[in-house]
Amino acid sequence: MKYKRLIDEFAACADVPGKGIKGLTAKELNTLPSGAPGKWTIQQIIVHLMDSHLIGSDRMKRIIAEDNPTIIGYDETRFASNLHYDKLDAAMAADAFRINQLLTAELLRHLPDSAFDRAGMHSERGRVTLGQLVKDYSGHVDHHMKFVREKRKLLGKPLK
Repeated sequence: MKYKRLIDEFAACADVPGKGIKGLTAKELNTLPSGAPGKWTIQQIIVHLMDSHLIGSDRMKRIIAEDNPTIIGYDETRFASNLHYDKLDAAMAADAFRINQLLTAELLRHLPDSAFDRAGMHSERGRVTLGQLVKDYSGHVDHHMKFVREKRKLLGKPLK
């Protein structure tokens, strides 16, 4: 299978958010350390990853099941502020992320290579293929976890 490695990378991200919050208190999860990169707390990043990847899985499923579906963009900043990311349980969000990531990877493993060329029309980005989405969402975790690592370091609790 041409996409096996990409799917494996996607699945390998499943435990990353949970490991990223291990050993942090609620106060630490919701603290924005002085000099920290970005404007979100660790908790907001973890809940964002959950929401984003739930949306990503929906997008992938639409592309798999429908012909040229419309893929709606969303405002991640408004999600973070209006959906009370600061008040949600980060551990539950990490668990939901993990399960969703693994189930989506399982689905992807059942597809023929040709399915990864299927596409939808994103309301902001234009045409996107299933293969592009899998690649984008794999990189998405690494992109945000570098901020989590830096914030943890500034809190005096670096990831080991």
